[in-house]
Amino acid sequence: MKILVINGPNLNMLGIREPGIYGSETYASLVSLISDYCDSRGIEVEFFQSNHEGAIVDKIQEAYGVFDGIVINPAAYTHTSVAILDALKAVSIPAVEVHISAVNEREDFRQISYAGKACVKTYIGLGFNGYIEAVKFLEDYLTKKQ
Repeated sequence: MKILVINGPNLNMLGIREPGIYGSETYASLVSLISDYCDSRGIEVEFFQSNHEGAIVDKIQEAYGVFDGIVINPAAYTHTSVAILDALKAVSIPAVEVHISAVNEREDFRQISYAGKACVKTYIGLGFNGYIEAVKFLEDYLTKKQ
């Protein structure tokens, strides 16, 4: 099983960016946590982070025929990007949306998720553990699909 983990804008600033909302752990800590879990389960994992919408769209398109599942935190693009939604729909790779913070309890503009409309599951407000839950879900989902 091969999973692509995509993180959107400003997630490279974890640990610095609004620690009251996102915590004090760094992006490197997040990558390490997910890598360790995937290694323990025999899951191949690749990470991609970009602050650029087009780069995220390109990476999703490049995942076609390469990855079995996608874990995506589109970050701010969650609420604005029809392009990311369309890319997820185009490749038809099972995707799980993750948000570190409880976006459903934040500002009004954060209440819509375009990318989420193409995802099979969403985890919100579980911190870094949301990524582990997303990988677990995909592992189960993809195993049942075979």
